Amino acid sequence: MVCVNSNRFTRKTHRLESLLLSTVLLTGLNLNAAETKTPTAPAAYPERLQRWTDARFGMFIHWGPISLKGTEIGWSRGAQVPAAEYDQLYRQFNPTNFNARQWVKIAKAAGMKYLVLTTKHHDGFCLWDTKLTEYNIMNTPFHRDVTKELAEACREQGIVFCTYHSVCDWRHPDYPLGSPGGKSNKPAPNMERYNRYLKGQVAELLENYGPLGVLWFDGEWESPWTVELGQELYRHCRSLQDSLIINNRVGKGREGMAGTTAQTRENPGDYDTPEQTIGKYQDQRPWETCMTICNQWAWKPNDPMKSLPDCLHALIRCAGGDGNLLFNVGPMPTGEIEPRQVERLQQMGAWLGQHGESIYGTRGGPWKSTRTLASTRKGSTVYLHLLSSAKSSVTLPPLPRKIKDASLLAGGQVTFRQTDHAVEISMAAQPLDPVDTIIKLELDGSAMDLPGVSVSPEVKASASNVYQKQAAEFGPQEAFDGDSQTRWATDSGTKSAWIAANLGKPQTIQQVRMVESIGERVQEFEFQYRAGNEWRTLFTGQQIGGNFQKKFAPVKAQEFRLNILAATEGPTIAEIEFE
Repeated sequence: MVCVNSNRFTRKTHRLESLLLSTVLLTGLNLNAAETKTPTAPAAYPERLQRWTDARFGMFIHWGPISLKGTEIGWSRGAQVPAAEYDQLYRQFNPTNFNARQWVKIAKAAGMKYLVLTTKHHDGFCLWDTKLTEYNIMNTPFHRDVTKELAEACREQGIVFCTYHSVCDWRHPDYPLGSPGGKSNKPAPNMERYNRYLKGQVAELLENYGPLGVLWFDGEWESPWTVELGQELYRHCRSLQDSLIINNRVGKGREGMAGTTAQTRENPGDYDTPEQTIGKYQDQRPWETCMTICNQWAWKPNDPMKSLPDCLHALIRCAGGDGNLLFNVGPMPTGEIEPRQVERLQQMGAWLGQHGESIYGTRGGPWKSTRTLASTRKGSTVYLHLLSSAKSSVTLPPLPRKIKDASLLAGGQVTFRQTDHAVEISMAAQPLDPVDTIIKLELDGSAMDLPGVSVSPEVKASASNVYQKQAAEFGPQEAFDGDSQTRWATDSGTKSAWIAANLGKPQTIQQVRMVESIGERVQEFEFQYRAGNEWRTLFTGQQIGGNFQKKFAPVKAQEFRLNILAATEGPTIAEIEFE
């Protein structure tokens, strides 16, 4: 009975949606203005993009009726929650404790400078008073325009308001794919009509809730979305607000979760979007990591939350790579952000209150980030972030500028020695911060034009097997590039293999971190170093999995090897890091 009523309601709603869309189009909403423009930004645009880059830290909010179930927004439709039930949750959605000013106050206390609200996710539900569908917040028991209230609260408190909008819609009958996860097909889709609906909704957001700082698109990976549609939507948005910043997911050029897009005329979008991973060092094109404070994007009861060091290290490493961090919270069905998440954000804000000069308005580098080190720069100052309290000294590649002075940002003396070959820094007499010891280096000239320099030892990698001999994509060097999105892979059916690193000269190593790219294929291994013509085993192990770390007595050698003795399937390793 529920399914029958749901289908009848859905057919009625879809007829109304078509009628409303036709009415909007006939009353003169200009959806096709400036279609002859190229998908590039205006000449004065870099100034606005630079202000966004200087902000470094923003709040992402995934929220909607699905918070009543505690499952993932969009993705659980037709999976954990039957589509018919999912689509009726809005009738129960009554977040009476929602307070837009309080949300913005939380973001501001965290040190965030902008806020991105999911106005429409892949499930099609709209958090604003749209005239193009009944499936929106105004037809819930709450009956308040969340987007309007949040936009006004942001402007009152000096936070830049931005919106997320999915280009796919697994509920709408005209969009070809449906739930679960875009894996089903609609009976009578019409992509041309759906595109008019999409552009009409974007126009509502820009004209009624703008000016917006960013329009954050998503869902472009699915086949109904094309290069041409992405270019057209980018031009459409620019015609409505020329100053708008638009992410790369408006087009089709994004490379998976790494989020990068080749900057060409065919690929519209102003910045890259790594997801749930820290982006690689990139100072020629802006980028922003989007990451959850817990595991799930939408609220989930008892969802494990990141520790304060993990949260801060994500922000610091993003800034060190010359990127932003868009940090996600999922409000509860009551309309409140979960207290423990609020507390964590306040802790981040307190840290930024003391150390923000090393994050805001900086550029990444000149030393490229690792898991234990990052650097940022501003003017003639370099901020060196040591993300581990294990070492009281560090040796770095040389700088082509003279260091005039070095001190701890929190106060305290630092000794340094600079040569043509290295920069040696010591804090032997000072207690180290367990989260981030920040060293402030004053140079005799600008730090802004220095090229990014890798801190990790140069590695010449080799392996016993490479997947289908595709060395450029799956070669052993991919396991030593500091990028968790690349990997060394072996042929299907491989049960044993080795991968080795030649560091160029003897290095003292006392810790290794290894990450498998797929599951836990490795079942038995030995980690070795070369002594003369002999491989000597430092330690043995079984599974490696997603984050294997091992400390051992320091050993000085030039070559190290992971020798995999047994695997369930062809081993594939994303990262091997030495310390």
